[in-house]
Amino acid sequence: MDRGNASRLDFTRQGRVQMDLLLGLRYNLRGLAMAVKTPKLLILGLLRFVVFVFITILGASLILLYHTEIMDLIWTRPESNWVVWLWHVISWLVSMLLVAVSAVLSYLVSQVLFSVIIMDQMSRITEKSIRGTVVEPAKVAPLNLFFYLVRQEIPRAVVPILLAMLLILVGWLSPLGPVLTLVGSAIAIVFLSWDNTDIVPARRFIPFGKRFRFLRQNLSFHLGFGLPFLIPGLNIVLLAFAPVGATLYYLERQVPTATRTGGNP
Repeated sequence: MDRGNASRLDFTRQGRVQMDLLLGLRYNLRGLAMAVKTPKLLILGLLRFVVFVFITILGASLILLYHTEIMDLIWTRPESNWVVWLWHVISWLVSMLLVAVSAVLSYLVSQVLFSVIIMDQMSRITEKSIRGTVVEPAKVAPLNLFFYLVRQEIPRAVVPILLAMLLILVGWLSPLGPVLTLVGSAIAIVFLSWDNTDIVPARRFIPFGKRFRFLRQNLSFHLGFGLPFLIPGLNIVLLAFAPVGATLYYLERQVPTATRTGGNP
């Protein structure tokens, strides 16, 4: 391959990546707009938002209530007035860090215990509104469905987000902090996006390997879809309604995939 063809190929790839990034952002905002106009989706999204905020406030309150005791485990308050001011500064910095960590953990707890069902219902309402029906290869008992959905969250959200958070924390303690923070944030938003686009194929019992291959083949879309999740405050709202846009994308843009029929998850 000559240099001219290679340059054109690189330009084409760059253009596709940019288009996929914009496509992801557009579907995220389109899903939010659809949810606001659809009463059932709006109620479910707000319910998911309230559950997350409640658990986050509860966790943060416990940390702030016992921040002195927590700090004493790290560094006992010094008696010298020349050093005690530094202890107070570090104490509140540690508390702020723990509050941030508790927010991430609160998201995962709310996701596993409550939001998996809410997300599935939002996806079903979206699919039915644009297709007229919900495609399911088999009827599953509610309890079995709940445990099946929880199992999907472990490789799809829990493990990747915890690893991304660990990577960011390590980055703050190393010279490569900015790079590791950027990489960790990118990993987090990609898997947060996949956690939503994977709802439909998971419900259709498509094998995990094919679903993960779908993520690898559409990384730039998932990165674009998840970029708004980096905006503090707004990210909570967008995450609450993300299943709508993700379901629209999967149903409209992906070629129908054969699903396994019969059996339980």
